[in-house]
Amino acid sequence: MADIPSEKAPGQHTAAGLAIFCGLMLVLIAALLALGVWQVERLSWKEDLIARVDQRVHAEPVPAPVRAQWGQVSRANDEYRHVTAEGTLQNDRETLIYASTSLGPGYWVITPLKLADSTSVLINRGFVPTEKRDPATRSEGQIANPVKITGLLRITEPGGTLIKSNDPANDRWYSRDVAAIADRRGVADAAPYFIDADATTNPGGLPVGGLTQIAFPNNHLVYAITWFALAVMAAGLLAFVVRGELRARRS
Repeated sequence: MADIPSEKAPGQHTAAGLAIFCGLMLVLIAALLALGVWQVERLSWKEDLIARVDQRVHAEPVPAPVRAQWGQVSRANDEYRHVTAEGTLQNDRETLIYASTSLGPGYWVITPLKLADSTSVLINRGFVPTEKRDPATRSEGQIANPVKITGLLRITEPGGTLIKSNDPANDRWYSRDVAAIADRRGVADAAPYFIDADATTNPGGLPVGGLTQIAFPNNHLVYAITWFALAVMAAGLLAFVVRGELRARRS
């Protein structure tokens, strides 16, 4: 007759379960601490980014990157750089981008600026309300003479927004997609960036420039505190359970 396996003592079951619980809790605590450290690192990165952008915005303007420099233009090194560009606005090729600003809903007016070397850069000349979308209603602002534009270098916004996609075929735009706009308007040799014009008043008052929003959400400290607090709570729970088990064994 086969031997019947003996039942494990209750203490053995408890010890195995406690070991598994402790192992899982230690993994959880390590993960929470790692997330907290990561958020501290992100906080340092974000504060450095804000400082660099603030320095660029308030620096003296420099010439916008020319064709030979286009390949080196990047978000990390160049976005919000204070720049200037001189040329002739091609008002017959302007594009309207849906916008919601502190002045209300309306459009960004994007106009190619033809430079002396025959390249072009798209200029976000500023905001116009919906009732002024037709260039004929703001003819004074359609500057024909060569101009010098000062503003902030911005990186292209391909595709659209998280909510709506650009529809070039029907000329509906929700983001400033440099390549798509240049292609739709037949603008050759367009720079891979655009420039947000500053608040210099245009003739007739429109478009209204200088409305660039420079805001970077910085909640990393809150997130770090949250992860560390959860790690402390998890460690407290682990200590409570282990202490209770040890007391039970002693009694």
